[in-house]
Amino acid sequence: MRILIVEDEPTLQSQLAQAARAAGYVVDVASNGIDALHLGDTEPYDAVILDLGLPQLDGLSVLRQWRLSARVMPVLILTARDGWHEKVAGIDAGADDYLSKPFHMEELLARLRALIRRAGGHASAELTCAGLTLDTRLSRVTLDGQTLALTSHEYRVLAYLMHHRDKVVSRSALIEHIYAQDFDRDSNTVEVFVARLRKKLPIGMIETVRGLGYRLAAPA
Repeated sequence: MRILIVEDEPTLQSQLAQAARAAGYVVDVASNGIDALHLGDTEPYDAVILDLGLPQLDGLSVLRQWRLSARVMPVLILTARDGWHEKVAGIDAGADDYLSKPFHMEELLARLRALIRRAGGHASAELTCAGLTLDTRLSRVTLDGQTLALTSHEYRVLAYLMHHRDKVVSRSALIEHIYAQDFDRDSNTVEVFVARLRKKLPIGMIETVRGLGYRLAAPA
């Protein structure tokens, strides 16, 4: 899953990015509102962490313009502890959740997981398909109770397919959601990751839909 972190304070931005990457997310960052607006308008993020006090263009303006442009990715806004009016304004502008500074990183990651789950129509922190379970809290995958050893890219591909279970996911969508903006993307590597996953999963769980992409579903 790919997220955008918009925070102008360098230390906090670095801490947020490091924690998110350790949790298995692909992370892009922006330090000002202009860059954030452009990235959110042009890149397909699964969620955004958005600070409101940004240089060049404030976070509320960025959020309003995203929503006016029909950008529907979940947005978690960061506000000052006493900024209740900012929280109200943020929710009214289209934010999905908010968190006051200072905060515990574990809480932020939990809220981020919840936003992404809800966007995909999932209520539980554990995504399941037949005997396959992906625990979004621990970034752990098990098959019939046994832990599967996956590389980081295999996990990202599987996580995206699990979040979109029973839906056809195009190869280009997978590429956009498992690589950061500045990564040298190669569509052939997605096929390699899918082939590796198929060797570790039950036969038929990842289906190729000719000319369209892949679908993860319980085997017939």
